[in-house]
Amino acid sequence: MKPKVFVEMASRVKNLPPYLFASIDKMKQEARAKGVDVIDMSIGDPDIPTPAHIVEAMKQAVEKPEHHRYPSYEGMLSFREGVAGWYRRRFGVTLDPKSEVLSLIGSKEGIGHLPLAFVEPGDTVLVPSPGYPVYPVSVLFAGGESYIMPLREENGFLPDFSSIPQSTLLKTRLMFLNYPNNPTSAVAPRKFYEEVINLADKYNIIVCHDAAYSEIYFGDEKPLSFMEVNGAKDVGIEFHSLSKTYNMTGWRIGFAVGNADVIAGLGKIKTNLDSGVFQAIQEASVVALNTDEKLLSGIRSTYRERRDVLYEGLRDIGIELEKPEASFYLWAKVPQGFDSAGFVIHLLEKTGVLATPGNGFGAPGEGYVRFALTVTAERTKEAVERIRKSL
Repeated sequence: MKPKVFVEMASRVKNLPPYLFASIDKMKQEARAKGVDVIDMSIGDPDIPTPAHIVEAMKQAVEKPEHHRYPSYEGMLSFREGVAGWYRRRFGVTLDPKSEVLSLIGSKEGIGHLPLAFVEPGDTVLVPSPGYPVYPVSVLFAGGESYIMPLREENGFLPDFSSIPQSTLLKTRLMFLNYPNNPTSAVAPRKFYEEVINLADKYNIIVCHDAAYSEIYFGDEKPLSFMEVNGAKDVGIEFHSLSKTYNMTGWRIGFAVGNADVIAGLGKIKTNLDSGVFQAIQEASVVALNTDEKLLSGIRSTYRERRDVLYEGLRDIGIELEKPEASFYLWAKVPQGFDSAGFVIHLLEKTGVLATPGNGFGAPGEGYVRFALTVTAERTKEAVERIRKSL
C-alpha cells in the first residue's frame, strides 16, 4: 500500500491566528444546536435587505450575455466612472477613473493583496490595534513585520505617532488606518489626517485608509474621506466597499481609489491572482452608487434607533461605553470581574446574546467587547433585558 503524502502547511499558514469570526461562527452554531435562541450581535453583516432597485438592476444585468464572459481586470470603465462620480458628489474629490480607481472583490480582498505589491520580507507595516484582523494577516503573507499602533481611549482611539521610534519609521513601507473605526467606532478629524500625510511624506510611507463605514453616521457632520485632505493622493489610497452602505455584503464588490502608482501595483497583483468582478454586479453597483440619499438616510435612521436602544440599555445596566457617532458598532468595557473572552462566554451561555471579544481585534482590545447593530430594535431591547438579568 502506497504511503500517504506527508502534508505540512507552510509557515505563513502555521503562524496564522484563528480567524476571529470563524471562531465566533462556530460558537454560534454550537449554541443553536443546543436549542439556544441566539441574538447574534457579533459580526457586522447587515440584516437590512439590499434596496429593491439595486436587486432589480442586478436581475436585468445578469440576463445580458456579454456579462457572462471574463470581466476586465481593473473593472468596467462605467463602474469606475460611477465610483469617481460618487467621490465627486460625496467628498468633492476628483479622480481619474482610468488610473485612480480599481474594482475589488470586496475591500477585504484588496486589503489582503496590497502588501504583496509593496512589502519586501522584513519591511515594517504600521497596523492599528484593536483593528480589522486582515491588516496583520496581509502583512504576514507578504513576509513583512507588523508594528502595532495601540488605539487607546485616552487618545480618542487614534494612534500616537510620536511614540513610534524613528528607527521603525525608517523601515516602514505601509500604514493601515480605518476611520470610522472598526471596532471602536471612533471618527478621525482633519487635523489627524494632515498629521498622517506629513508623516508619510517625511518617511516615504504608503498610506492605506479603509473607509468602509464612512456612510454609516448619525449626526449632521459626515465623516471625512482621507482623499479630501490636501496631499492624500500623493501618499496613499483609500479602500471602500458597497457592503455596509448598501447592505451588499454577499455581493462582494468594493474599490480602491487614489495614488495611481499604488493603484497600478495592486492591480498588477490582481491580474495574476483573480479575474475581476462579475460584470452584472458591477452594472448593478453603478445603480447603487446613484441611490437616492433619502433611502440611505432611512437606513441610517434604522441604525440610529438601534444604537440608542443599546447604548441607553447598556448604560442603564452599568456598562461603560461611549455613544458612537458613526459605524454600526458599540465598543463597551466589560464589567468588573470579567475579561473580554470571559464576558462573551458568559453572555452566550447565560443570555444567548453573542458579542465579539475585544482582544480578538488585538491585545489592546482586552477589556472591551463589540456589539454590532445588526438585529432589529425589538431584538436589541430583548438582548438588553437578558444581559440585565444575567448581571
